[in-house]
Amino acid sequence: MQTEVEVRPHVAALTRDRLSVALCEALSKAGITGITPAAARIERARDSKFGDFASNIALVLAKQHGLEAQDLSEKLVRELQLILPPNIDSASVAGKGFINFKVKPAWLHDVMREVVARGTDSYAKHQFGTGKTVLVEFVSANPTGPLHVGNGWWGSFGDAMARLLAQCGYDVTREYYVNDTGGQIRKLGESLLARKRGLKVEDDGYHGAYVAELAAQYDGPDQVVAAGKWAAEMILEDIKQSLEKLDIHFDNWFSQSSIEESGTVQEMIALLQERGLVYEQDGATFLKSTAFGDDRDRVLAKADGDFTYFAGDLAYHRNKLLVRNFSHALDVFGADHHGHVASLHAGVQALGIEKDRLEVRLGQMISLAEGRMSKRTGNFVTLSSLIDDLGAGAVRFLSLMTTIDRATTLDLQMARSTSMENPVHYVRYAYARIAAIGRQREERGILREDFASAKIALLEHPTEAALLHSLAQLPDVVASACIERSPHLVTQWLRATASLFHSFYHDCKVLSSDVPPELMQARLWLVESVRIGLVVGLNLLGVSAPEKM
Repeated sequence: MQTEVEVRPHVAALTRDRLSVALCEALSKAGITGITPAAARIERARDSKFGDFASNIALVLAKQHGLEAQDLSEKLVRELQLILPPNIDSASVAGKGFINFKVKPAWLHDVMREVVARGTDSYAKHQFGTGKTVLVEFVSANPTGPLHVGNGWWGSFGDAMARLLAQCGYDVTREYYVNDTGGQIRKLGESLLARKRGLKVEDDGYHGAYVAELAAQYDGPDQVVAAGKWAAEMILEDIKQSLEKLDIHFDNWFSQSSIEESGTVQEMIALLQERGLVYEQDGATFLKSTAFGDDRDRVLAKADGDFTYFAGDLAYHRNKLLVRNFSHALDVFGADHHGHVASLHAGVQALGIEKDRLEVRLGQMISLAEGRMSKRTGNFVTLSSLIDDLGAGAVRFLSLMTTIDRATTLDLQMARSTSMENPVHYVRYAYARIAAIGRQREERGILREDFASAKIALLEHPTEAALLHSLAQLPDVVASACIERSPHLVTQWLRATASLFHSFYHDCKVLSSDVPPELMQARLWLVESVRIGLVVGLNLLGVSAPEKM
């Protein structure tokens, strides 16, 4: 039975499909043929005061057929009134060429039945990613210092995207690329040994107190690379612990040195040479990346024979997309990787990989009152300390309130507050109120009847209808958040739904003695439906909600 529930289209999607078919039929009767249901797209109405669904098809087609959009929309509405799907109350013209559709109250009851039937495990799930594998690489901060807010802030985005992709049917793997070799590791080793010897650390070295602490523990050989690798391993363990505080866990910790020491980079360069895409100049080896849209050709190997970071990274992406053959690679980088994106796309195309199989999302800067953050100067706020200050759920929620490409300034005073101005508190308080209703019901010995017995048609208050409308939107929100790589859409939905629930809590009594028993039972099931929706949304963000506040 559960499998049948999972594959059945969501109520909102099924309604849109039926409206699209009806709209095509109306167009045909109006003399416009050849329009498919897929082309006659139905959207959510922008303003619920005028309707629940809408179409701009008359506006799109009128000019093509020498008609006025207003006239065509009116003609379509007349035809639609005769063939409207079940649970659609009316169609009406709105503005110049727009058509709005209103649902019947029974439609909202169907939504509620669906939410309860699917529950937290399968409501708002989709299958459009089935059969596709996605590797999500995120954080991947160099293990040269503790994970600070600047390079850890978008870890929640990467993890939320992995959750959304899985929710939509994709087979997801989370990966952290460990830059455990190269110049930065040597510089870390030099800094550690200088501290150990009581010498001055070079200006371009690592100056944080953590380097002194590591130096006091180090008892290995007096050798730069050995000291750097040891320190990187210790720092990486600290990074893992910080991420675990956020409930972020990786399937793979992929070592950069494993790429460079296995001959994989040489193998990749040989492949590019066979394709005629490599040349030598001044002793260095270049990739003809300008042939694939890059602004200049990129160095793969320096004149001294050392491979560039770009060469190792390109070999790593070859491993992702050709060796391990993931359908898609989603990289979540910091803003400092902006100049790396075009060359990486050019490189994968040079390897014969379709460009759209690699996707890069750049997280913009996060600023705090404490100022700029730098591992080398030691001037940073660690992610771990921020989690200890605000709590893991608050950090995740706050980092997922906006698009990843928008710079963020974190108001710590607001984030610490327990007022309703704090968006995290606002959503969690809605969940806590639901939990409180459940406890009160049990304390008073009130049984919640089977859902089949509940008279949900009694839910007629505007705030009750608004909550059901919001629950109906969640599957679309999840799909959009996944496709558009925008977890903040789920955050927005949670905030809006929490606001509606707070209004319902004040306007509609649930367990009061003056509430008729049948209405009480209907409202108890509405509360349960909202709980299911909030749990689904919060789980996608990786945020827990307390039973009490």
